[in-house]
Amino acid sequence: MIILKLGGSVITRKKSLTPTLDSFNLIRIAREISTSSYHKLIIVHGAGSFGHPYAKEYLIGNEIKTTQELKRKRKGFSKTQNSVKNLNAMVCQYLLEQEIPAVSIQPSSFIETNNKRIININLDLITKYLELGFVPVIYGDVVLDRDNKIKMAVLSGDQIVKYIAENLKPEKVILGSDVDGIYNKDPKKYTDAYLMKIVTSHQELESTDNTQTVDVTGGMGGKLSELLELAKIGIESEIINATHNNNIKNALNGVKGIGTLIRNEK
Repeated sequence: MIILKLGGSVITRKKSLTPTLDSFNLIRIAREISTSSYHKLIIVHGAGSFGHPYAKEYLIGNEIKTTQELKRKRKGFSKTQNSVKNLNAMVCQYLLEQEIPAVSIQPSSFIETNNKRIININLDLITKYLELGFVPVIYGDVVLDRDNKIKMAVLSGDQIVKYIAENLKPEKVILGSDVDGIYNKDPKKYTDAYLMKIVTSHQELESTDNTQTVDVTGGMGGKLSELLELAKIGIESEIINATHNNNIKNALNGVKGIGTLIRNEK
């Protein structure tokens, strides 16, 4: 089993103020998946410009103090949920066009959080789809939260990946981003920055500037934290640049050293 995460920065124009699909990348990625080798595959994708602007505008996940705030957040929750659902439908359509038996699974319909962390997922549903040869496609969404102060939360695809991986124990986790991997420090600020081929802790980075690309789900820093937790239980993952031709295909086929490997200390 392989879990493949497609970042919102790869499949959407993430800096756009309105929902904008990056159809060029999505078509290519779907083709690469269709011609790669895997036995069981779970795809998780980010929300990008289909989710982040709404979630930020309506401050989903912030404390609700008044009835008026609750009313406003209900509107934001519904707009965000509808938008990311539309993105997921398009992702599945592109996969289906390449003969990939994609099946959509909406997080807000079966995932619950408490203080913005997952407390329950019906993994039996995902397992059944995999047994029947489907490719479950799950995505970053907004969900109900048991914390009465916030009542609703933004759920990142990275957290979904971590929870599923912890419980289903995939052979590998691949994160397709729009960068080559993790650098020892921000390459946009430091000319001597270099790509790290292996990372086993935050402490190995000379500067965390390059992991602090903040969005409503935590950015690269959030990704690294989730993956380091997986590394502690023996599940290796790799961050690769999914905007480069054949990186997704090669990673699915087991090619090593494409990006940054996140693993436990040995």
